[in-house]
Amino acid sequence: MPVEATVFTFKIKVPFAEWAAVYDSEENIQMNKDREIFCLYKGVKKDDPTNVILIQKGEESKSIFMLEDPTLKTYIESADHIYDSTVISSYF
Repeated sequence: MPVEATVFTFKIKVPFAEWAAVYDSEENIQMNKDREIFCLYKGVKKDDPTNVILIQKGEESKSIFMLEDPTLKTYIESADHIYDSTVISSYF
């Protein structure tokens, strides 16, 4: 399968550092590693501290499938990621 970069933009309910602490947790790092998904960049919008960008690299559709996995939705929302605000773009 081709490698793809997936760009997620979404809103958060907490300061970026709090969201990033969950994203950077050992549990999440291992979960991504197991799925061969790698973070290329994560950041907060300069003029809107509730707007996050996350860019991941992995085999085609792996990042999207992970986000859409109903068993992980609760975990994603536990980081105060506003799930329904997520916009996804993929690039080869």
